[in-house]
Amino acid sequence: MKIGDLVSVIDDQLKGKIVGINNKKVVIQDEHGFEYEYNASELVLQEAAIYDQMKTIQKKEVSKPISKKHDKKPFVLDLHFENLVKNTGNYDSFERLFLQKEKLLQTLDYCRKNYLKKLEIIHGIGDGVLQQMVLDVLESQTNLEFHNKEILHHQSGTVLVYFR
Repeated sequence: MKIGDLVSVIDDQLKGKIVGINNKKVVIQDEHGFEYEYNASELVLQEAAIYDQMKTIQKKEVSKPISKKHDKKPFVLDLHFENLVKNTGNYDSFERLFLQKEKLLQTLDYCRKNYLKKLEIIHGIGDGVLQQMVLDVLESQTNLEFHNKEILHHQSGTVLVYFR
């Protein structure tokens, strides 16, 4: 170490320039002009050049695959009749409701077999016949919890189902 070298203190958050050396005592001056005295063994030279020769390796970040079971987004079932069949005019209201109920039961079974945790059922806002059918089917099922997304469930067109 010589006068003018930049040093850091080992056990302190202090660095500065050497302004004086007296036997094993070294006087350093920090960036604000304050002087401190330390033993030479308590100081380390700051050499930025030693880092120039070191090569850094940037590793590729690997994302962990998310299973369907732990996916944050729920599985979505839209019970609007135009999404279930091609020719909607060929069915009367009873057949429509029956097909929607069958699709709901099939989807609940699919979710259980594939260990899905959440299902979002979209029944829409209307006169409430489809909504009532969905609630009746869900109440008849075991090992699941359900609730409407909105506080005023008549204004919401969806039900969120959690499988246990």
